[in-house]
Amino acid sequence: MNGIARTHARLRRFALIIGVAVLLQVACVERTIRINTEPQGATVILNDQDVGKSPVRVPFTWYGDYDIIIRKEGHKTILTNHRLKAPWYQWPFIDLFSECLVPYTIRDDRELETFVLEPAVEPNKDELVERADEMRARTQAEIPSGF
Repeated sequence: MNGIARTHARLRRFALIIGVAVLLQVACVERTIRINTEPQGATVILNDQDVGKSPVRVPFTWYGDYDIIIRKEGHKTILTNHRLKAPWYQWPFIDLFSECLVPYTIRDDRELETFVLEPAVEPNKDELVERADEMRARTQAEIPSGF
């Protein structure tokens, strides 16, 4: 090979190395969801997984329905569901480019409305006894004879 051919071969190898390096540096989409409560410090359970105390920021992988349970001592438990809708750049086929070919990280940070916890109300002892008596009467009325 003459000098010019060797130079072209080196340039092609260099361009190939640079191209591979650029492709390896391709970022992705980082998704997070933030959940806050009033008062703060409540335990947050997202799809049956304890993710911490509020306020909490959690990474998520997919869009769709999420079950949320929020508990705090002395307060009523909140059981709810929230749907996270995918942005346009995460639609099928478009997501191939946003996940694999965009040379920087796309951030999708979601923040849900603040969940307000109501104080728990202790049941009245007389009401509790009355409900127990009603339950006992119902169960005895439903038992067929002969048992």
